[in-house]
Amino acid sequence: MSKKDNGAAVILAYLNEKNRPYSAQDVFCNLQKQHGLGKTAVVKAMELLAQEGKIKEKIYGKQKIYFADQNQFKDVKDDDLKAMDGQISELGAELQSLTQSCRQLDAELKGLNSSLTTEEMVAEIKELKAECSGYRARVEKIKSATNHVTPEEKEKVYKEQEVYVKEWKKRKRLVHVFIWS
Repeated sequence: MSKKDNGAAVILAYLNEKNRPYSAQDVFCNLQKQHGLGKTAVVKAMELLAQEGKIKEKIYGKQKIYFADQNQFKDVKDDDLKAMDGQISELGAELQSLTQSCRQLDAELKGLNSSLTTEEMVAEIKELKAECSGYRARVEKIKSATNHVTPEEKEKVYKEQEVYVKEWKKRKRLVHVFIWS
């Protein structure tokens, strides 16, 4: 089988599989990467297949559209179409539920990946316990200190502060009067 015949067979199989109209450019773009067919080879193969009657050709202005010969496919009954439509809707619903489930699992995975691992949690707990024990030691040191201020001493300091503030205000007022008058 020559490369030309092989290209024609590939194109015929592609058109029968997809069962929709294509231009030569569309077929070239779709099959170029997989089979390495050139544009000229695709055009010639499609014209040859159209001449042999294996595919149909329609001309719209300067554009030629090719599609699989529909006579080769068996007729489908309305009941079969309705059954297929029902199957499509069932599969669509299943796809939607699976997609939602996948999104939920992705969100759960992101949550688990962003949370701390067991080793990180153990290290964090040790660090917090060390910090807590440091605070406890400070509290004990403060409680055990003997230089606590009694309420009487505290009251005495507040009264002295009050006296000094009054004196300061008096002096400030006098300076203000002398400077601005």
